[in-house]
Amino acid sequence: MTDENADTPSISPDDLHQRIQRGERVTLLDVRNRDEFEAWRISGDGVAATQVTYAELMAAKARGDVEEFVADLDLREPVVAVCPRGEASATVADVLRGEGIEARNLAGGMQGWARVYVSRELPGTPDDATVLQYDRPATGCLSYLVASGDEAAVVDPLRAFADRYAAAADELGADLRYAIDTHVHADHLSGVQRLARETAGQAVLPAGATERGLAFDATLLQDGDQLRVGDATLTALRAPGHTTELTALRLGDVLFSGDALFVDSFGRPDLEQGDDGAADLAGTLYDTLTDRLFALPDDTLVAPGHRTPDAEPNPDENDTYAARIGAVRERLRVPDEKEAFVERVLDSLPARPANYEDIVPANLGREEIGDDAAFEMELGPNNCAVGAEGD
Repeated sequence: MTDENADTPSISPDDLHQRIQRGERVTLLDVRNRDEFEAWRISGDGVAATQVTYAELMAAKARGDVEEFVADLDLREPVVAVCPRGEASATVADVLRGEGIEARNLAGGMQGWARVYVSRELPGTPDDATVLQYDRPATGCLSYLVASGDEAAVVDPLRAFADRYAAAADELGADLRYAIDTHVHADHLSGVQRLARETAGQAVLPAGATERGLAFDATLLQDGDQLRVGDATLTALRAPGHTTELTALRLGDVLFSGDALFVDSFGRPDLEQGDDGAADLAGTLYDTLTDRLFALPDDTLVAPGHRTPDAEPNPDENDTYAARIGAVRERLRVPDEKEAFVERVLDSLPARPANYEDIVPANLGREEIGDDAAFEMELGPNNCAVGAEGD
């Protein structure tokens, strides 16, 4: 199969995402292999997912007992069929419809799902700034556009969606001045280099990125440094632990925490130095949380770099994936003793993100990866959080 069946009713990934966000009941029949389904799938409140392989369903059809096979699946209509690219699932949707089941195909499959990118305005920002939070549901990656006056900055941009930020800044009457990474990402291809090449913006990374082998020109942030964006000011706040160089940013009462702190977890410490350095970085993360981030005022709004796949938007924060740090502190209940925290972290590490050993050199500018290969490398679970598969 090379194309989706032209006559098969389908649903676009964007429409599916909107239904999930509205809390509508969604039944998915995922015909990928079991390991693919277990590692990375569409989830959310109201989503009921059943997995059978395409080969199993086609074998039942060939035997002439597809009616019984489908009945045993006990699917609640309507059904959306899912596969990697929307090809096999189109055939499956046709088979289901032949059995009288209301079924549609997910156009583009999981690759199409990976292209969904939505934004919503973050509340609680200073009067002189507009902040948009960008969410990639397939991976839970969160990015931010800060616009003030005729200038804008983007925090932790994704390469796959680099054009979106410049276009959004233009719609707000601003030019992109800065493209900022809070740290050297291991889970996705950064858009910082591309934005610096294609706009007049400056690439910005924490100063410690040079020690990790940074190979392109960038403005380097030290703790306490400030970046003016129109009438707004971004202030660097060193926050190592997930990586040695991670530096958060403050905008008034908003904290762009990168992977130092999420609303329901925090960044894993083993991607930069492997198992050998994980315990030391976990201890550093403890100090960052207890001495720096949790010392901020309770009403500080945590705008994290990731969310979990099943996370629900916060209705108190304009349905964004953000929360006040007082509530985050209470939710996480970090132990009083550093040793207990380190043990908890090391016992809660999920599988490492796919292809992270190739992604890091690319984000340092030491290797070139084509767009198609880059997109393929990011497919799958994110796994940047402690104790939260898929985040």
